[in-house]
Amino acid sequence: MANCAYCNSFILFGGVKVGANTFCNVNCQRNGVYLAIAQKIPANDVLDMIQRLDRVGCPECKGPGPIDVHVSHTIWSALVLTSWRSTPKVSCRKCGVYNQLYAAMLSGLVGWWGFPWGLIMTPVQMGRNIYGMFRVAAHPSPQLIKIIGLNLAAQLVALQQQKAAATPPLPPLPNPPSSLG
Repeated sequence: MANCAYCNSFILFGGVKVGANTFCNVNCQRNGVYLAIAQKIPANDVLDMIQRLDRVGCPECKGPGPIDVHVSHTIWSALVLTSWRSTPKVSCRKCGVYNQLYAAMLSGLVGWWGFPWGLIMTPVQMGRNIYGMFRVAAHPSPQLIKIIGLNLAAQLVALQQQKAAATPPLPPLPNPPSSLG
């Protein structure tokens, strides 16, 4: 049992192991390339980007910051089928609490209807939402620092790819003479 090095999802069985990192699937493994690049980005650059994000405002409501990662937890069930997930969003606290409240209410309505996991996990997911609504985390959170670092790493890779694509190819060699005679 481990957490995905890229998305931080809990891995109960399987996963893709690469060196010291474990990923939940091949997509996260592919995106894991950004982890190494993000770790090389100076901490001041990441903190500058977070301050800039706070000045710009919430990506969801355009309201004032501080901006951070808020996770909402949902569950739905139907007899023997149960699905639960945690969804992180970068937003202001007001939007984060709204999403957590909505997820708690939705889970309260559609989470209980599965046996046995619906009955077990619905109170867990609702409790996680309630805890998140009242929790005051340090700003910036480690999750936000990681997300901003990964975003900057992806921008660096895209910029390098653009530069590589803009490099003109070498001119073709001149045609050889038809006869050397």
